[in-house]
Amino acid sequence: MEIPVYQVDAFTSRMFGGNPAAVCPLAEWLPDQTMQAIAAENDLSETAFFVRDGDRYGLRWFTPVIEFDLCGHATLAAAHVILNYLAPGGQEVVFDSRSGELVVRRQGERLCLDFPSRPPERCAVHPRLIEGLGAHPAEVLAARDYMVVYSSPDDVVGLKPDFGILAALDRSAVIVTAPGRDVDFVSRFFAPADGFNEDPVTGSAHCTLIPYWSRRLGKTTLRARQVSSRGGELFCEDRGERVWIAGCSVLFLKGTIYLGEESPRRATT
Repeated sequence: MEIPVYQVDAFTSRMFGGNPAAVCPLAEWLPDQTMQAIAAENDLSETAFFVRDGDRYGLRWFTPVIEFDLCGHATLAAAHVILNYLAPGGQEVVFDSRSGELVVRRQGERLCLDFPSRPPERCAVHPRLIEGLGAHPAEVLAARDYMVVYSSPDDVVGLKPDFGILAALDRSAVIVTAPGRDVDFVSRFFAPADGFNEDPVTGSAHCTLIPYWSRRLGKTTLRARQVSSRGGELFCEDRGERVWIAGCSVLFLKGTIYLGEESPRRATT
């Protein structure tokens, strides 16, 4: 069996920036263990698999170790593949996922994700969270993940987490954030329990970041930067029960996965 695979850098307008995601279009779903093995072999923070169903697509995401419930950058990457290579000229794509219907629309040079809002709330804090981050924050909130708020972007950039401690917390991931200087807010995302220490750019984290910063700053349209080593730019809008997260994307590679063969046969003469 041959499966096409694309690798797309998401939330960036330049190659080698943003967050790389693998995308595998399928004619029908593979066994879960096969998709998990492909994601582990790709060794990226996420591999997206989709199957067309009429004018919609079923979409699933796998980290190297688990299936994930919602992933922004790999959804952006999947939409990039569909709208640029499989159904070029289209203006939107509709996915069905574990997090419900997700729509991705063209927005000029960007693609815009229509995602559920996950506002953070005050929470009980694991006693080793701050130790794991290595710096005391201004406040700690949570939705799916911890969201730890600092006073300055320098605080966020300067963090050197203990990933062993973070992997053993009661929530699988930690968002850290602060107000920005030339953007509205900055963030980083740590998820060692899910198979990757730091995610370069995390769309799903902005389901929590956008409602928080929208309320705090008193504005619904926001510009964000994830300040990982690769970096990423996100253009955001708080729309109540939904958030819009837009960004650019760049194709890095296109290839073929061979299942059941060691390698494609060489021609002989």
